[in-house]
Amino acid sequence: MGRAGREWHRAGEDERGSRWQGPPGGVGAFPRGRAEPPPEEMVTELLSAAVAARLHADAPQFPRLVETLTGDPGLRTVVDRALLGMLGDHLTRAWRNGWMPADVVRLVGRRFGARHVCLATDAVAAEMRAYAPATVDERWQDQLTALDATVWWGRDEEYLREDGDRAGMVARALEVIILLATLQPLERLCPPPGSARRTARAAGRVDERMLTRVRALLAKAESTEFEAEAETFTAAAQSLMARYSIDAALLAAGEASRTDDEPQGRRLGIDAPYEEPKAVLLDVIASANHCRSIWTRHLGFATVLGFPAELAAVEVLFTSLLVQATTAIRQAGARRDGAGRSRTRSFRQSFLAAYAYRIGERLHEAAGEAVRQATAETGRDLLPVLAARDQVVDAAVEKMFPGLSMVRTGSVSNREGWISGRAAADQAVLDVHPKIHSRRS
Repeated sequence: MGRAGREWHRAGEDERGSRWQGPPGGVGAFPRGRAEPPPEEMVTELLSAAVAARLHADAPQFPRLVETLTGDPGLRTVVDRALLGMLGDHLTRAWRNGWMPADVVRLVGRRFGARHVCLATDAVAAEMRAYAPATVDERWQDQLTALDATVWWGRDEEYLREDGDRAGMVARALEVIILLATLQPLERLCPPPGSARRTARAAGRVDERMLTRVRALLAKAESTEFEAEAETFTAAAQSLMARYSIDAALLAAGEASRTDDEPQGRRLGIDAPYEEPKAVLLDVIASANHCRSIWTRHLGFATVLGFPAELAAVEVLFTSLLVQATTAIRQAGARRDGAGRSRTRSFRQSFLAAYAYRIGERLHEAAGEAVRQATAETGRDLLPVLAARDQVVDAAVEKMFPGLSMVRTGSVSNREGWISGRAAADQAVLDVHPKIHSRRS
């Protein structure tokens, strides 16, 4: 009996010497005295035993099983196919439970590292081969394109990226599998692959020419060294997007039979450090654009709900304003108190909080001015039209997040950071506690 066969038998014995019970839905029992099985069966059971060892915090067992799986060159093809199959099965279940490609890859990156992200992206590309393009929602396809999730390999047994460390690669694949196996269901934002109809959404897409103009304005805001100039470009971008949103609202109001212009959702990453003020920043951007943002802190993202044009505005603004804020924070440098102790973290936390408030005020001002201009040009009272769309978005939030709660964010503790983040701030507003929507975890 070979080494892998001996490990297969040993994996089946628990500390009482009878049998090992696999995880729910796993392999089950490994009886004693059984003849060495076919390679496919043996590899499947060894992989399941490795998954169980990691889930049950059996530190010595996991690397020993990984070594067994990689020690026999003759099992390489079988191991690679089995790993790809397990990854695909877990991804298929994740799609049914509301997860999308960007969600999975983002969480893998949050929990692990760049190599895990590459492996997860490859697994997503492999799993997506099962679906006809016409049955994949355009929002789904947009994420695949953004991730560059493509099948770059020939045969499936060649897909795993080793970089000279096969044991490390197998361990990383198992860690991704374990993470996928523990995913909780998410709210469904679009039909899973295999069930979508492409034509249903075509009319709801946002004008790319408008987005190009907005991105150009925001790129100027990101590149300038002058804060006032950056704010001018940002306000101009917000005005442009607000006017586009108004035009979309008027068009929808004039075509009551339209079903494509309905609230949709996008999940945007909220990364450490300083997640809380970043979530507040996203919330004020969403509010200024007639959207709602719900923060799921433990998974590192916020779900933004709104109409397509407004969602596009929120995403491009949030991305750009984070770049601008990060640049400003770095330029501000570190901070220490009189005793030489670091106060950099509290400074930056307060800086971002003030930044979010100031941006929210400016965006609301720009959006309000766009409404006033459109009202003057069209001669129509736009407030009822916009209020009706707000009500539709609120109803979508209530339907998708029935258990939504409000949480109080932390107070501002660094006066210098607040003043630096909002030059015109007054000391009286240092106690402000904003509220943001947060899911109960």
